[in-house]
Amino acid sequence: MVDHLIAFATSHYLLVGAFVILLALLIAHEMSRGGRSLSTAELTALVNKDEGVVVDIRPAKDFAAGHIVGALNIPQDKLIARLGELQKHKDKTIILVDAQGQHSGGHAREMLKSGLTAAKLSGGISSWRADNLPLVK
Repeated sequence: MVDHLIAFATSHYLLVGAFVILLALLIAHEMSRGGRSLSTAELTALVNKDEGVVVDIRPAKDFAAGHIVGALNIPQDKLIARLGELQKHKDKTIILVDAQGQHSGGHAREMLKSGLTAAKLSGGISSWRADNLPLVK
């Protein structure tokens, strides 16, 4: 199988080269969306040093079912309209948390445009649960 792959790549080097370039551009674009991604350990360290504020952008019902201690709940459909509320935290990193890390990147990008320091929890609340970290109800 590997022999076939190598034979294809050498026979179609322009096609393979174009694929590699497009893949690199896609990866670069996704990484630039919405600031940096934080691991659960990085989030915990920022919050413990009082350098971060957790904003959970899930719906209120999901937030009530379990959220990170001290997190604020601003549902994602109201986040841009309520950015003024977060201005009091402009000296800290605002860490956005959603269900699986899919929606927080775009919202973090909007926050960066408005002058706030924003990051997102990689993997969202699912990664928090996977690491067996506590949630409060």
